[in-house]
Amino acid sequence: MATSAPNSAKTKRARLPRERRRMDIMAAARAIFLEKGYEEAVMSEIAARADLVEGSLYRFFDTKHGLLIAVVEACYEEILADYDQQLAGISGVRNRLRFMIWRMLVAMQDNPDLGRLVYRHILPEANYLSTRIYELNREYAAHIDNIVTEGITAGELRAETPMWLVRQLIMGGIDQLTWRHRMGLGDFDAAQTADEMTDFIYRGLAAGGHPDDVAARLEATSRDLSTTATQLASMLGPQNVYTETKKSD
Repeated sequence: MATSAPNSAKTKRARLPRERRRMDIMAAARAIFLEKGYEEAVMSEIAARADLVEGSLYRFFDTKHGLLIAVVEACYEEILADYDQQLAGISGVRNRLRFMIWRMLVAMQDNPDLGRLVYRHILPEANYLSTRIYELNREYAAHIDNIVTEGITAGELRAETPMWLVRQLIMGGIDQLTWRHRMGLGDFDAAQTADEMTDFIYRGLAAGGHPDDVAARLEATSRDLSTTATQLASMLGPQNVYTETKKSD
C-alpha cells in the first residue's frame, strides 16, 4: 500500500540531519527578522517557516534572542571566511589595508537590515562582551593589527603606530560613515569611501615624509571623521554609533 503524502513528508522531516535542521531554522529566522523586525517575529512563525512544530524548535534554540545571536554569528563567520580567502591573494600593506576597509563597507552595504538588528538588539546587551559575535569582531580587529605590523616590520609604517587608535579609526570610522545607509536614509560608494579612508589613514601611518608625531596626526584624522559624522547627525537625527573606547592592543 502506498504511503500517504502527509506521512511521507513527516518521515522526511524526521530524517533530516540535526545540523541541516538548525540551518533551516536559522534561515527561516533571518528571513522573518528582516521582514518583520525582531520585536514582531514570533517563534511559532519561525518554526512553521522551517517546517517544524514550535516545540521542536526549542530543542535547538531556547529563546528568540539566542536564535538572533546564532543568525548574526553565522553571517559574521561567513564574512570573515571571505576575508581570509581573499586577503591571502592580496600583496602590499596599503592594498591589504584597503581591502579590509572595502570588504567591511560592502558587508555593511549588503546587510543594512541585519546591521540594524545588531545595533538595536545585540550591542546594547549586558552580555555582549561574552558573545561569539564580540570575538568575531576582535578577529576582524586582529586582521588590522596584523597588516599594520607587517608594514612596521617592512619599514613602510612608523614603529610608534598606536594600534588601538588605528582600530578605532577604521572600525569606528566605518560605523559612522555607514549609519545613514543602515537606517535607510541614504547610500554610499563603497569603493570611493575605501579609497578615501585608506589614503587618510595610510598617510597618517607612513614612515618618513612628515616630522609630525604619528599619534597626533591620527588623532587629527579621528577628529575630522568625528566632525563629519556629527554634522550628518545634526541634519538627519539620532544615530547608533560604535561606542567601544578601549585603548588596549
